[in-house]
Amino acid sequence: MNQPENEPQVAYDMDPVLMAVLSNRLNAIVREMSNTLLRTARSAVLAVVRDFSCSIVTADNQLLCPGEGLPVHIFGSALQSQSMCDTHKDLAPGDAFLHNDPYMGNTHPADHMIMCPVFVDGVHLFTTCAKAHQADCGNSIPSTYHAYARDIYEEGALIFPCVRVQKDYKDVDDIIRMCRRRIRVPEQWYGDYLATVGAARIGERRLAELTQRYGIDTIRQFVRDWFAYSEKRMEEAIRKLPAGRLENVTVYDPLPPVLPDGLPIKVAIDIDPAAGRIEVDLSDNPDNLDFGLNESVACATSNALCGVFNCLDPDVPHNEGSFRRLSVKLRQGCVTGIPEFPHSCSMATTNIGDRIVNATQAAFAGIGDGHGLAEGAVGMGAGAAVISGKDWRIGGSPYINQEWLVVNGGPATPETDGWLNYGLPVAAGLMYRGSVEVDESKYPMLFKSLRVVAGGGGAGRFRGAPGAEVVYGPRRDPMTVVVSCDGQVNAPQGVRGGHDGPPAATFKVKPDGQEEKLPGVVECRLAPGEWVRGVDAGGGGYGSPLERDPARVLKDVLERWETVERARDVYGVVFSGSAEDESLAVDSAATTARRAELTAAPA
Repeated sequence: MNQPENEPQVAYDMDPVLMAVLSNRLNAIVREMSNTLLRTARSAVLAVVRDFSCSIVTADNQLLCPGEGLPVHIFGSALQSQSMCDTHKDLAPGDAFLHNDPYMGNTHPADHMIMCPVFVDGVHLFTTCAKAHQADCGNSIPSTYHAYARDIYEEGALIFPCVRVQKDYKDVDDIIRMCRRRIRVPEQWYGDYLATVGAARIGERRLAELTQRYGIDTIRQFVRDWFAYSEKRMEEAIRKLPAGRLENVTVYDPLPPVLPDGLPIKVAIDIDPAAGRIEVDLSDNPDNLDFGLNESVACATSNALCGVFNCLDPDVPHNEGSFRRLSVKLRQGCVTGIPEFPHSCSMATTNIGDRIVNATQAAFAGIGDGHGLAEGAVGMGAGAAVISGKDWRIGGSPYINQEWLVVNGGPATPETDGWLNYGLPVAAGLMYRGSVEVDESKYPMLFKSLRVVAGGGGAGRFRGAPGAEVVYGPRRDPMTVVVSCDGQVNAPQGVRGGHDGPPAATFKVKPDGQEEKLPGVVECRLAPGEWVRGVDAGGGGYGSPLERDPARVLKDVLERWETVERARDVYGVVFSGSAEDESLAVDSAATTARRAELTAAPA
């Protein structure tokens, strides 16, 4: 393997072809785990939306294969497997552990992780991990998110600090009964639990088969060499960056009365290309607050790492090897750090977490043109609300589920427009969008409309993607809708002259059509005939809109992602003809004049 002069030499004992084969085989195993969970889960948040992630961790608790898991779920998997090893010295084949404790390495209580230690010839080699966001986790309100929870007691979720839930491949009935008693729809939870255990067991079986085929020594050599290769790739990526310190601030929306003025989130990044290292410092932020948005260690670390990976070579593997070149500085008792018990981490995976991803990736834009990203749309608006009520179609039985019909415009990059179906920064576009038809069939609700918002993205040389508007309500009986939406006041920021994305908004629509603007975080009860209308935020733009290729602006208008008015007033692009008769075209001379006019205008 040829390496540049003055680069540290890394020796690989394993044949590179075999290393590639085994790496892809591990990815295939994680994909099979994911497909198992997707096809057997019961709740729509798992079976439709795919709000879950699977991974493989080594026996000494290093993330080996994250598959296509959500970064916020997966990057901290080894923290949870470490808890399993620390709390259970008698690991055995057939064990499975349920872990959702944010103080012991989990993300937040709504994410139930199932871990199965994998033994081959009596040797613990791996741990398979399957993490699934629950439709209900026993919170004191009908939602897996509780922004106003002053502590974990008010939050109310069932917490399992890495407990054995299966022994000898059989359920520990005591744990199952606890969940059935406190979960609002116990059969739905149990179906999801079985799907999650099944995914972890599939991984266990396939890893045992793989190891038996190649032998324990070969597999161990692969792990060592794969981590070394991954570390080398990360080192090379960092060496291409200039040395220096980057700082950035993003502001979380006001949350009365806890945050009357919002919450600035500061990120500092030290890049040392000579040493091939990057450190992200999240310690210069306020202490834990009496609300449910405090970051767990897993979330704070994962979200900072996600922001860094977004700005580097996308082919750098995401595992313990590449992590060795990155560090995240946290502070005990900090809202973006190490939470002090009993502060709630109910929403650690999202709101402030999204801000950390955004602030980190946008900071890299300070290096210069061609680096970093804009901020992606934040806000779990009405399209991502948790809905609940009683379903007359099944005898008035309760239902609860998280919707996932947000679009949330993706951030612009130095080379591309934002991704339309972005979702959230912490999920990196890896969750599936929900289905109107499936939701209407599974739950007693009706959708009135779902559409992309024209002009709903931040303008730029490359534009942020637009958000969407969704309107829905109950078919017959009242429905409770819990919305936890950031980005209604402080919209996603553009970078390097790119414009900010438009903010999110939520409204309650009365039977007479009158609208009531709702706060970002709200528990709203809808009576029959009432609707909730949510508008997503749009992603921030990258670079000046006046530098955007006019042909791209024309296409945006024809696709109804942009308007003729914004094309002229923001992008400086003038058209001739009409979209109605398909004669719309760029007027080059008028466009040149208009852009000169906008350039000369005072800021």
